[in-house]
Amino acid sequence: MEATNSLLDATAVGDLVLLDPLTEESLLHTLQERFCRSDIYVGAYPQTYIGNVVISVNPYQSLPIYTPEKVQEYHNCNFFAVKPHIYAIADDAYRSLRDRDRDQCILITGESGAGKTEASKLVMSYVAAACSKGEEVDKVKEQLLQSNPVLEGKRLRLAPCAQQLKLRQDCQHYSYLNRESSGLPGVDDAANFHATQDAMRIIGFSPAEVTALLEVTAVVLKLGNVQLSSSYQASGMEACSIAEPQELQEICELIGLDPGTLEQALCSRTVKARDEMVLTTLSVPQGYYGRDALAKNIYSRLFDWLVNRINISIQVKPGKQRKVMGVLDIYGFEIFQDNSFEQFIINYCNEKLQQIFILMTLKEEQEEYVREGIQWTPVEFFDNSIICNLIENSKCGILAMLDEECLRPGVVNEDTFLTKLNQLFATHKHYESKETQNARHVMDASLPPQCFRIHHYAGKVTYNVTGFIEKNNDLLFRDLSQAMWAARHTLLRSLFPEGDPQKVSLKLPPTAGFQFKASVATLMKNLYSKNPNYIRCIKPNETKTAMLFTPELVLAQIRYLGLMENVRVRRAGYAFRQLYGPFLERYKMLSPRTWPRWAGSDSRDGAEVLLTELAFPPEELAFGHTKIFIRSPRTLFDLERQRQERVVQLATLIQKMFRGWRCRTHYQLMRKSQIIISAWFRGHRQKNKYKQMKQSALIIQAHVRGWKVRREYRRYFRAGASARLANFIYRRLVQKFLVSLGRNLPPLVVTDRTWPPAPYKFLADANQELRSIFYHWKCKKYREQLTPQRRALLQAKLCASELFKDKKTLYSKSLQQPFQGEYLGLTQNPKYQKLHAVAKDKLVMADTVRKVNRASGKTVPRLLLLTTEHLVLADPKAAQPKTVLSLGDIRGVSVTRFSDGFLVLHLKE
Repeated sequence: MEATNSLLDATAVGDLVLLDPLTEESLLHTLQERFCRSDIYVGAYPQTYIGNVVISVNPYQSLPIYTPEKVQEYHNCNFFAVKPHIYAIADDAYRSLRDRDRDQCILITGESGAGKTEASKLVMSYVAAACSKGEEVDKVKEQLLQSNPVLEGKRLRLAPCAQQLKLRQDCQHYSYLNRESSGLPGVDDAANFHATQDAMRIIGFSPAEVTALLEVTAVVLKLGNVQLSSSYQASGMEACSIAEPQELQEICELIGLDPGTLEQALCSRTVKARDEMVLTTLSVPQGYYGRDALAKNIYSRLFDWLVNRINISIQVKPGKQRKVMGVLDIYGFEIFQDNSFEQFIINYCNEKLQQIFILMTLKEEQEEYVREGIQWTPVEFFDNSIICNLIENSKCGILAMLDEECLRPGVVNEDTFLTKLNQLFATHKHYESKETQNARHVMDASLPPQCFRIHHYAGKVTYNVTGFIEKNNDLLFRDLSQAMWAARHTLLRSLFPEGDPQKVSLKLPPTAGFQFKASVATLMKNLYSKNPNYIRCIKPNETKTAMLFTPELVLAQIRYLGLMENVRVRRAGYAFRQLYGPFLERYKMLSPRTWPRWAGSDSRDGAEVLLTELAFPPEELAFGHTKIFIRSPRTLFDLERQRQERVVQLATLIQKMFRGWRCRTHYQLMRKSQIIISAWFRGHRQKNKYKQMKQSALIIQAHVRGWKVRREYRRYFRAGASARLANFIYRRLVQKFLVSLGRNLPPLVVTDRTWPPAPYKFLADANQELRSIFYHWKCKKYREQLTPQRRALLQAKLCASELFKDKKTLYSKSLQQPFQGEYLGLTQNPKYQKLHAVAKDKLVMADTVRKVNRASGKTVPRLLLLTTEHLVLADPKAAQPKTVLSLGDIRGVSVTRFSDGFLVLHLKE
């Protein structure tokens, strides 16, 4: 019960739902305490089918907790009875996907450096290891794992093919790259590049696709080095032009485009004035804006193409069952010193994720109560839908106002945008700015004039509106799209379908905020159709130092990730619930009526008896249809404490019984040894006494024998003549007996037991001995002339005689029937040929039998094949095996003593 003990450790619980008291300080202390033990994972388990959370604190070092043995340990585990681990949540999601009709999703959130990418890789590697085997499955698994290095976006040196891509090996040459360092310690760029190439090959990229991908990537790098210069037209207006044509020329050679076409698209813009198209020149800042917008669009669309290409490789074939488990890596809530448009939309996404988490968790929790017949009590929680509506309302939300400002004719800047927000949300309790504070007579020096503040679920965030309109209006000029479409580079053309002159649309493209809002809506719809699980990644320090825990930094992330609200929702109502069976099994030792085993048939009755005797307050417990519900963690910890005390008592009792048994066994061994020693001692003493008596007896015997010999010697000389005569007569009688016996020996038939009688009484013993010797010799000669087959048959007869003679009434009738073994004619009947091939070992017997049904007593015909290692029962019509048993699985055989043909096989459990 190591894992369960980990979850119920009162000083550092593995399940935050059981944290008591539930405060930010206790939650932070639990994370720090477990982190110091190298337990980097802690869970928050609602114990329903949805919304499980694992919190992962990045240790910034390798830990021995991701081995193949760990995969097996967590495979098909009980999610609520194991030590918190990323494998536990991956296995729970995988098993839910396999066993239920609902798709799964694992959302991974956290700051940069919190370990989100590594968490994604661990989830995918676990699922790949846990899923079923097969050639097609293994191929898809390998492609899935190899997508990591392709999508990670690690910095690569392209020196194997730099010349082909017209690139320099010096990374400092390219303005879009980090110019401070051209290398990273411990990173082998060449090995990374080869690993990426191998990964793309395994996924299924053709060499042409790889080359095209690298060429488009090189174009993005080189676009950042295209420099613009300003010149003045006759009208006096500033116009931009290409300062150094070399970089532009190389870009056009890579994509097959006329340099003049690209230069015109970068330095000018076509606008529609009434019914005609007018070409207007761009200023240098506008030209750089268009260049950067083109580079970002190429890179973004190339990444989308890469993801779609990988999905095509691993997608389920048509006609096969399709289940989906998504792994989503999302930036966590961000609060910086200076927060702009990027932080605004990221935090908006996190608000939506928090909303869906709360709603789906509460929905599942309520359904759990209904299923179990427990009264549902409404849960008080912070409903952040008011914040979501503040941002996303299609008529008067912040994003809608931003789009309206971007599309409004005339002078547009952030001041008019902020003024409109202040007017709309002057009384909104989750919005404030300098102007709204002044209206409320609130003095707050921390809120600058060009900013507004939103009270998010994770805290207050101040956003600087500078750049909001420009970033929201991050549009790609139509001229640039058409230039990319005009290129002869197939991949690049496919990324800009709107550049096709035949499909020109005068409709303005959507803003960045509109696109992001649509993406979030799609994501929410996707998540509502799945069972989401969550991995919250936490960065323990800013320096990426191994096993260093900074409480202030972690506490801020606890607030940003909304962990307190997560736990509050999960422990709403009853904090703990468990099926009656496992609950009774764990705590049955606390009642004499349930220990050592519950005599009743229903586990619920046993749990009620147990908890009634423990006298917990009635409001602390609720008995569902299949589960016991416990309201307070303290009640559970009290239950666990009593269990631990009782376990100690039982362990003491077992030790006492064992020590008593060991002492008794030791005493019995000592007593037995004492008896043996005493017996040997008495025997030794008796032997010494016997030797003395024997020596005296030998002396007396010697004297007596001497006296007898002397006496007989005297008698011999007196009776010598009579003795010699008697001896002569004896020898003649024996000679006559042997000669007569040799002439009258019985036939050499082993069944003939006749023998001539002894002519004289004194020869009776010798006659019987000769009879025995002759019979054994006759049997030996008979055995020597037997064939191996005849010998085996007689051995079988002998075995049958030893088994059944005088025991089975039917035995005497079967003596005249020779044992054939193979009664079916397997070799002659083609129908039975495949039966002969079922068991590859030697056939001993084959015959027809009738199998008795134990339930109904009816019999059915069967073919029985007995080999040296198996027993096979087959259907006589189809000649198909019905039962194949190993002889090692047969514990015994029984027959009756009557004249029936019953045979009973006893199998092992």
